[in-house]
Amino acid sequence: MQRYEATVVGSGPNGLAAAIELARAGLSVLVMEAQATMGGGAQCREFTLPGFVHDVCSAVHPLAVSSPFFSRLPLREHGLEWIDPPAALAHPLDDGTAVLLQPSLQATCDSLGADGAAYRKLMQPLVERWPLLARDLLAPPRFPRHPWAWARFGWIAWRDAKSAAESLFRGERARALFAGLAAHSMLPLEQKPSAAFALVLAAAAHAVGWPIPRGGSGQIASALAGYLQLLGGQIQTGARVDSIDQISGSALALLDVTPRQLLAIAGQRFPEPFRRSLTRYRYGPGIYKMDWALDGPIPWRASECATAGTVHLGGSLEEIARSESAVWRNEVNARPFVILAQPSLFDPSRAPEGKHTAWAYCHVPNGFHGPMVEAIEGQIERFAPGFRQRALARHMMSPKDLERHNANLVGGSINGGVHDFRQMLLRPTYRLYSTPAKGLYLCSSSTPPGGGVHGMCGYYAARRALRDRGLMSSR
Repeated sequence: MQRYEATVVGSGPNGLAAAIELARAGLSVLVMEAQATMGGGAQCREFTLPGFVHDVCSAVHPLAVSSPFFSRLPLREHGLEWIDPPAALAHPLDDGTAVLLQPSLQATCDSLGADGAAYRKLMQPLVERWPLLARDLLAPPRFPRHPWAWARFGWIAWRDAKSAAESLFRGERARALFAGLAAHSMLPLEQKPSAAFALVLAAAAHAVGWPIPRGGSGQIASALAGYLQLLGGQIQTGARVDSIDQISGSALALLDVTPRQLLAIAGQRFPEPFRRSLTRYRYGPGIYKMDWALDGPIPWRASECATAGTVHLGGSLEEIARSESAVWRNEVNARPFVILAQPSLFDPSRAPEGKHTAWAYCHVPNGFHGPMVEAIEGQIERFAPGFRQRALARHMMSPKDLERHNANLVGGSINGGVHDFRQMLLRPTYRLYSTPAKGLYLCSSSTPPGGGVHGMCGYYAARRALRDRGLMSSR
């Protein structure tokens, strides 16, 4: 068998990013993937009916186009094409209108009425400095390279979203928009730093958009794999690694896994204090995900929702806050906050002519195994009466289903672990990417900067490994 200088376990975007950086440094690299198909959460399947292409996990990618690493790679040459819907996000309200988060900061301000000036004051400095801010946000803990941009961000970011929204805005529209963005944190909106997620997602929408990949999220993994193979890297699917001894022939091993799998694979190599620290790592709430094959577009009451790639279904700030807090009490709200994507409106390759797809999830307690179909579809019907009549077929994935698909989604947790203050700074421990075992590194979303399809966890892990061996890439 061929021996490789580096082995990467897991072919999600972070694993592929790590492999690319190692290959760019001139190392021979093998990526080993347990599943029959590569990509981790960045895959597509015909879950419902033939010809209907559904994103398995991630669907909309503001952090991918913001990624300092991805932006340096020739991914377009390997088939990755981004589509920007006219609006990044729509947030419908019960009065039949919707708030739009648009590429134009001015247009978004105009839609917020009396709160437009406050929104501009908050967002304009972040949008203008987004490339600098993104480099610090998508990095391990360090003194900011761009402290002025970081200071303007931190003024609001390290607050809880509920109090921040109530102090910044007077009207329901702006508060609801802010709450829905903050709910992506999967933290209670009364907990710090949930406001940071609202700022990041809003600034990204104005600076780079919330694009979707033509053909589905699997195109991201396919483009990364194509470039890796051009560099000489190899990918082996159906190759489960249960023990670090299986890859002992490589000088470097980078694992795109969470602390739970790291312990199972390599725990015997670690001293007891490090094992204990990994067992204390906390996973966040799970998600319950649904996909639909539709015989037409979603019949939104607020027609402007049809211009957005993503739709937040949750009503007011107070309602969204109740829904997110319930999850942390091991409960589910009767009206859960739902995040929905409708990619086929902008990418006809996702469905047969005249037909459409939709993708949605809500937050649930970690490992939750109860039904959520009625609750999720009820929220869609609330803002799009007649939606159920458009459904030709549906597919459900509970937290356990998601974990069976991808072992990194522990209990349905999609962010690699809780994003509170402690686990943002010590993710998963003070060692970040390295471990006490020589040549063994962690490169998953359980390391900084955390969840999202951006590849920066893998990139920084690879850089750490190269520095430790005196092999830092010159590129």
